Parts: sequence; C-alpha cells; structure tokens
Amino acid sequence: MKVVALLGVLIAAGPAVAQSPNGVRTLAPPGAIKAEGTWSLGVRAGDFVFVAGMQGVDPATNKLVPDPEARIRQAFLNIKLIAQSEGASLQDCVRLTIYVNDLSKIAPLVDKVQAELWGKPPYPPRTMFEVRRLFDDDVVEIDSVFYAPKKP
Repeated sequence: MKVVALLGVLIAAGPAVAQSPNGVRTLAPPGAIKAEGTWSLGVRAGDFVFVAGMQGVDPATNKLVPDPEARIRQAFLNIKLIAQSEGASLQDCVRLTIYVNDLSKIAPLVDKVQAELWGKPPYPPRTMFEVRRLFDDDVVEIDSVFYAPKKP
C-alpha cells in the first residue's frame, strides 16, 4: 500500500526528473520547449543552473519563430523560463555565450532585446561571436549559466 501511495505522489508531482549520483538534476519545466535527442534543457548542479544553448523556438509549436528579432527574444524567454523554474531571474545570470550567424546584423538585435528584457544594468558577462552555421540554419543560439542558491 505504501508503494502505491508513493507512486501516486510521484505521478501527481509531474514528469520524472533524472538525477546523477552526485545530485545533478535535469530540468524540464512545464511550458518549456521539448528537448529531442541526446540533450537536456538544463540542469541544476548545487547552486548553479546551466541552461542548454537556446534558440528562438516557440514552445507552443516547437518550431523556430520566423522574425530574427522575435526569434532572439524567444531564445531569451526560453532561457528565462528554465531559470525561473529554479528560482533564478535574468539578473541572476552569471554567464552568457551567444553564437550568431552574422555578427554585424544580429549583434545589434541581441543588444536591443537583452536591454529590453533586463531593463537596466548590470548585465551578465557575455561573449558573442560569429559562427559559420548553427543548427537549423538559425541566426542565434544562447548558452547561459545562473546562480540560484537552493532555499533551505
């Protein structure tokens, strides 16, 4: 009977989340895009949240948003959702690495969207560089790390 009750609690809590032997926990919050293949949206390791390189995929359709500026915004919003699921805000971001397919065209859009979403400085340390090609011939992919101390 105890096993059945425990199973009911686990099912009610939502999808199972994998955890490593050292406590690294895989993240897949409700409303996030779907990770397909051999990767995870993010992980919590101690007081840090590491978010996978995010593209401007609309969680409702799991397809890239068409407009480049809107796609960049959606990539940041995808990151924000995962970070918030672990109690972090954009202001808790401690590292951004941004890959773009055309630095001269995309960097100003990244700056504009980031300033809009952060609201004001301070901004996290950031590296942005141009790459020859991104997955799905995308214009941007954003890798991020957040500091989110576990609450007692």
